[in-house]
Amino acid sequence: MKLIIHGGFFSESATNQEVKKAKQDALLEIVTLGHKYLESHTAAQTVVYTVRLLEDCDLFNAGTGSQIQSDGKIRLSASLMDGKTQKFSGVINIEDIRNPICVAEKLMDYDDRVLSGQGACDFAKQNGFTYFNPEIPQRRREYEKKLSDSIRLGTVGCVALDIYGDIAAATSTGGKGFEIPGRVSDSATTAGNYANAFAGISCTGVGEDIVSGSVATKIVTRVTDGVPLSAAADKTLDEMKPYDGFAGIIGISQNGDIYHADTHPYMVWALHDGEAEVFE
Repeated sequence: MKLIIHGGFFSESATNQEVKKAKQDALLEIVTLGHKYLESHTAAQTVVYTVRLLEDCDLFNAGTGSQIQSDGKIRLSASLMDGKTQKFSGVINIEDIRNPICVAEKLMDYDDRVLSGQGACDFAKQNGFTYFNPEIPQRRREYEKKLSDSIRLGTVGCVALDIYGDIAAATSTGGKGFEIPGRVSDSATTAGNYANAFAGISCTGVGEDIVSGSVATKIVTRVTDGVPLSAAADKTLDEMKPYDGFAGIIGISQNGDIYHADTHPYMVWALHDGEAEVFE
């Protein structure tokens, strides 16, 4: 059983040690809870549970504490992929929801498994998800002042390998902040979140760059073809250099290899493979 999570990129980590430590402490607690949950649940159930914990922590840009878009509204995106069943589900630009990853999980039971905008909102309401405003005062201040140092690259994600040898990945984001309404990030696409029987990957960074590189899908495909996880990830990120792609990944392979990589510094992540560790 192995679990790895990330909390996106934190530009303030280089200068604000208090914020950095708070986020590292949160990741350490969440990865520990997630690994405990994994002891009695499947990989797919565990990544939803763990990402929900990340969404509920207002230190991260997903769920509560998400960035505000240019029109003053918060829109959330999240996706789930079960490597065992090869099913992918997701919501794009859903509003007034506490945990978009839970809506994505609910969609796994439907033929139409990726919903966007008003359709996603309507589906959530029809299935008992109550109104929730994910805004926190800090995000409102950042929006109103349009701070140049606003944290815009946050996403959360989780990849799990369960006792059955199955892999799943989940990713959730509040966007980059101040974006054009309707903008689609990578988090609810297979470019940003992908898993099969051989590996699972969750991405963070600039969504457009990740989609351009088809990052998660490409890494998993290479692992499926026999390339080691680390080599597959490094090669895929190297292919982003011509356009200075900004991305970070976490992943687990079928044989239990755990790997993370990023093109820029300050992606904070944590893993648990019997012992919890947090890194930057």
